[in-house]
Amino acid sequence: MLRQLYQLHSSLHEWASTYLTTPVLTEAKFPSPPHGAWLLWFLLACLSVPCAARSTSTVFKVGVVGPWKCDPLFAKALPQTAAQLAVERINNDPSLSLGTTFEYVIIDEDCQTSMALKGFLGHYARANAFLGPVNPGYCDAASLLANNWNKALFSWTCVNYELDDRSRHLTFARTVPSPTWVLLSLVRHFRWAHIGIISSAEDVWVDTGSKVADALRSYGLPVTTVVSTDKDPASIRLALTRVKRAENIRMVILCMHSVLIGGHIQRLLLETALDMHLTDGSLVFIPYDTLLYSLPYRDVRYPALINNGKLRRAYDAVLTVTMDSEENSFYKAYQKTVNVGGVPRHIKLHQISPLFGTIYSSILFMANALQNVRDAGEWRSGANLVRHSRNMAFYGFSQRVRTNGSGASLLKYVVLDTDGQSWPLLPTHCVDLEAGMVMSLGRSIHFPGGVQPSPDSSCWFIPGTLCTGGGVDPFHLIIVFLCILLTIIFSSGLYYCIRRRINQISLVRGPDKIMLTLADVIFINPSLSNKKLSLDESKVGDMRRKPSDTDRQSLSTPFSDSTVTPATYANSNIAIFEGDWAWMKRLPSGNFKAITPQTSDVFELMKDIRHENVNLFLGFFLDCGVFGIMTEYCSRSSLQDLLSNSDVKLDWMFKTSLLLDLIKGMKYLHLRGVCHGRLKSRNCVVDGRFVLKLTDYGYNKILMAQRFPYEDPSAEELLWTAPEILRSPHPGLCGTQLGDVYSFAIIMQEVVLRGPPFCMLDLSAEDVIQKVRNSPPLCRPVVSPDHAPLECIQLMKQCWNEQADRRPHFNDIFDQFKNINKGRKTNIIDSMLRMLEQYSSNLEELIRERTEELEIEKLKTEKLLTQMLPPSVADVLKVGGTVEPEHFENVTLYFSDIVGFTTISANSEPIEVVDLLNDLYTLFDAIIGNHDVYKVETIGDAYMVASGLPVPNGNRHAAEISSMALDILSAVGTFKMRHMPDVPVRIRIGLHSGPCVAGVVGLTMPRYCLFGDTVNTASRMESTGMPYRIHLSHSTAKILVDLREGYQVQLRGKTELKGKGMEETYWLVGRDSFTKPLPVPPELKSGKMAHGLQMEEINRHKQKKAEQQLAKKNK
Repeated sequence: MLRQLYQLHSSLHEWASTYLTTPVLTEAKFPSPPHGAWLLWFLLACLSVPCAARSTSTVFKVGVVGPWKCDPLFAKALPQTAAQLAVERINNDPSLSLGTTFEYVIIDEDCQTSMALKGFLGHYARANAFLGPVNPGYCDAASLLANNWNKALFSWTCVNYELDDRSRHLTFARTVPSPTWVLLSLVRHFRWAHIGIISSAEDVWVDTGSKVADALRSYGLPVTTVVSTDKDPASIRLALTRVKRAENIRMVILCMHSVLIGGHIQRLLLETALDMHLTDGSLVFIPYDTLLYSLPYRDVRYPALINNGKLRRAYDAVLTVTMDSEENSFYKAYQKTVNVGGVPRHIKLHQISPLFGTIYSSILFMANALQNVRDAGEWRSGANLVRHSRNMAFYGFSQRVRTNGSGASLLKYVVLDTDGQSWPLLPTHCVDLEAGMVMSLGRSIHFPGGVQPSPDSSCWFIPGTLCTGGGVDPFHLIIVFLCILLTIIFSSGLYYCIRRRINQISLVRGPDKIMLTLADVIFINPSLSNKKLSLDESKVGDMRRKPSDTDRQSLSTPFSDSTVTPATYANSNIAIFEGDWAWMKRLPSGNFKAITPQTSDVFELMKDIRHENVNLFLGFFLDCGVFGIMTEYCSRSSLQDLLSNSDVKLDWMFKTSLLLDLIKGMKYLHLRGVCHGRLKSRNCVVDGRFVLKLTDYGYNKILMAQRFPYEDPSAEELLWTAPEILRSPHPGLCGTQLGDVYSFAIIMQEVVLRGPPFCMLDLSAEDVIQKVRNSPPLCRPVVSPDHAPLECIQLMKQCWNEQADRRPHFNDIFDQFKNINKGRKTNIIDSMLRMLEQYSSNLEELIRERTEELEIEKLKTEKLLTQMLPPSVADVLKVGGTVEPEHFENVTLYFSDIVGFTTISANSEPIEVVDLLNDLYTLFDAIIGNHDVYKVETIGDAYMVASGLPVPNGNRHAAEISSMALDILSAVGTFKMRHMPDVPVRIRIGLHSGPCVAGVVGLTMPRYCLFGDTVNTASRMESTGMPYRIHLSHSTAKILVDLREGYQVQLRGKTELKGKGMEETYWLVGRDSFTKPLPVPPELKSGKMAHGLQMEEINRHKQKKAEQQLAKKNK
């Protein structure tokens, strides 16, 4: 029974712990208790009555969070002892009737921010409220987690200004004032707005420095430098250097452990600052961590200052701000605690951090808030604890703690200073956060050098006031700005007037003048000039055609020197300006007394236009009541005249060249922001190099600037005008860049068809204008694909599109036109040059091919020559030299012939004999190529080869000839005649060594011949030899034996040689390394000669031949 009750109790406990202890912020539904639970509740209630008598209170546990293990200086706060002491006081204080048992748990915080946050996530069930965290880097996240858990989070280090928003952080409260409030009070009092922050490299201090900077910046203060440093001197010096280089910094906040409680990095930093002369009064250093606790200063000796004179001098630039203990210092309060046994006596004062008192007072802070919740009869949720932490007052560890109606702590702070010589910390000012002011305590601050850092402008500390980096008041800035603005406006106006006057003067004077008079130009018409025109006949002859008036019918009548002086009105627009031909475009007649400023602006614009496809503007003529535009004279007249001249042949290349010039000129004008407005074929002129140039640009602007009376243009003049411009009130003066694109399309039609605009339509100009203006239906020229490529016609149609915004710009037209021409140059001169270059390239290619053919033929000739003569002899003959006969001391000659060749020839056709010799000698030629020998000649069946000439080879000639003879003899053993395959071919070979003379004989078909007894002897050796035998003379045999290369020589005996008598001769039967088979010499019957075939062989061949012929006849 007890076991079953125990199991049911466990089930209920699990259910209750899961659903009844979960914080409820919104409405939730709970599952029903386990089966039979209600009965168990009754039994448990009965059984728990004795227990209730023993324990009538619940437990409220506080988690004290901090880096107690990884940071030894935080560990000196003794959080375990401080928490235990505070909890004992709370639980034993009769004034605190909490109705619960107050407990604590020490929660260690990792020194890495990320790991600390990760650890905090797992502390949900360990405490009912939290004191911490110490690291401001995750205070925001910790507050949001506590808000979600509905558990209070009381902090004494979270400086994050975002936590002041109580609407988002309902469960967060501070047990001490935010250090930024104290710092803000100081900087406002001393007017030190520009602040720098240096922190040590640990995460807790790096995040502290970052959050302090954010908080101060939220008040509009310029925190210009935030830097961290390690304990190595280089890092410290680098951090101080960055502070030194920053502009206007007055105060440096040191986010690190104070040197007074053992902070090693702060000591090194202050000593380095002294070495860098940063403690000379230009900067004030404020330790940050002393703001978190009450640092004892009355009758307290700090060894760090007493024993280190360098640090003591550097500390003169430090102002220590700490919580004030009015009645009792921290050390006195701690000593009292030791005396009553609250703290072990073995812990000395210098071994404990004043942070001990902050932890103690913070736990009391939470207990008093819990008391207020109990008095109000509310649930002890995190939000209720924070809300009831307002308007509290209690005595902490060493000072009185109070909060106002908003829950802000109202502790007082004291500013401590030294004089740089002695060690005591003396109070100089008091920071009263309740009054919001800093009050002097009757002692002035001792600044190094006697001068404090210069104050910044007060505008930094006035809410809603704009302040600059230098601290100048905004009103003064506005005054200075207005003065500068007025000065700039006045200077610009004065500059504009002076520049305009200079421009006006430059219009009529100087080398760049553009206002021309009769003194500057010489007109051909004498009515405009009293001067006589004197021209060279050559220059006049070059002027073959007069340019067309851009708005009148062009004249094409040639003139000569005889017509210059009595010039008519038609050619009075031609003049000479600075030695070059010029043309004047007359403007409407009128009384011109002055040039308007708008016209001067147009002059300036036109003067700066320079392009090869834009007719050069020379100036404006204004004299004798005549006003005109002076431009360069183009001898080929206008494009309209060129198209109408049937004598000029225009191919497609010519046309595309003209159109591309037009496109490039319009592209340039549009890029310069100039709209032509009067583009037509009459306003496109062609110079002597057939380069098209645009003219009449800017004409409409001049008419409007000089306020000429408007005259409606004729219908013929409007054929190039875009439809949207035709619908305007004054189409002759209006012009747009897209309207120029339409005009280009009409000109393109003129060039392609070589006819006037709309020439294919049987309509008058008035009818065409009426139809174009009142579309639909659209009225456009019709161009057949036979006259131009399809892409060109499509481009033309795009350019005269009815909707102007759909027409391409000239940049796009240029790209499309290049694609139409496939990137080829279309300039006429360039095309002619390209044709010449192509012709030259073709000629060079032809010469190269002929040269190669010549080289091939030369090689063939040289090869043939070397085949007929030795290479050395051929080389001499090729250079035209004479080959002198040459004597060779010792050479070896080879002679061979076919045994029975006469009989074979008698029984063969001539062609069969030729085939036989050709096959045999081809075989021989292939063999001698492998040896150092030279083929001298072949006569009939005789084959003659020499070695040792024409290039001597020492005593190798006999060996080379002998090896060659063995190879030839071996090859002949298997050789078959094509027409007599059954008849063997037997050869006799004779070799002889000795001296001879060689030379070229004859001019026609020259031959390289050998002379001497050696030749005769070699021939005798062949003629006295035997079939399939190599016959050696004594001289050749001796050389082979002396060489000792394994040549096998047999003595034949005495042989009679014609003209020589009887001499010993030899047979060459092989060589040791020679493995090829040699034919077996036939046995000769007594009385038989070795010079013919055996009759049975001939008869056998004849019989077989007769049988073949008989077989053919029977078929």
